Amino acid sequence: MHIGKAIRLERIFNRNTHRTIIVPMDHGVTVGPIAGLEKMRDTVTDLVAGGANAGLVHKGQVKLGHRMQGRDFGCIVHLSAGTCLSPLPNVKRLVTTVEEAIRLGADGVSVHVNLGDEAEGQMLSDLGRVAASASEWGMPLLAMVYARGPKVSDEYDPKAVEHCARVGAELGADVVKVNYTGDAESFARVVDCACVPVVIAGGAKMESTRDFLNMVRASIDAGGAGLSVGRNVFQHHDTIRLVEVLNRIVHENMGVEEALEGYSDIL
Repeated sequence: MHIGKAIRLERIFNRNTHRTIIVPMDHGVTVGPIAGLEKMRDTVTDLVAGGANAGLVHKGQVKLGHRMQGRDFGCIVHLSAGTCLSPLPNVKRLVTTVEEAIRLGADGVSVHVNLGDEAEGQMLSDLGRVAASASEWGMPLLAMVYARGPKVSDEYDPKAVEHCARVGAELGADVVKVNYTGDAESFARVVDCACVPVVIAGGAKMESTRDFLNMVRASIDAGGAGLSVGRNVFQHHDTIRLVEVLNRIVHENMGVEEALEGYSDIL
């Protein structure tokens, strides 16, 4: 592996556990300044206090993660975008480059692809070109790949998620982010098929914190490398303590009940 890429990956992944807690905060482009992201600097401060490994933001928000003191926090710059106001909301287009991300001090970049959409070809082409550029510069690439389109009846179907993970890996991603399939057995097949580290998405805000933690634990048991979850983390009523519990599960390998000892108030 390119030494620069190896060094940058260790700013995103815990070098001892080889797992990660990434919190995406790119929602401002997609759906606007939703709850939890009104004051980005406060959100980042809470995530760092809890011990998250990295945040994922669009280029204009990188400055808000630069706190100039305290614990280090990996920075992933999201290269693609689309909004819910578009008549084609599943189409994601590149809005910046690997080179600009490097100038901004990023530790990694990410690209979003929706398989099954009418614009799938353009998004796959973008992923391939970004992967080539990221490889040249030694920049880690996270591919967010989902099955969303006219022919997709269930984006959480294990076969669809396996396909998503494999596409990301085959086109050059160092890490793939996919939906959780609902159980450890089927998700283990996703991990095995990917051949690169797999992190789970969080999807819509879940009603139960315990359900969220159980999902994270099951994904780890299946061989997953952690999570890349936004709303279920930054919209929690106690983000700092939730992230502390996630650290216990992801990096200390605790079960959910053990991890919650002393933290029952977050439920």
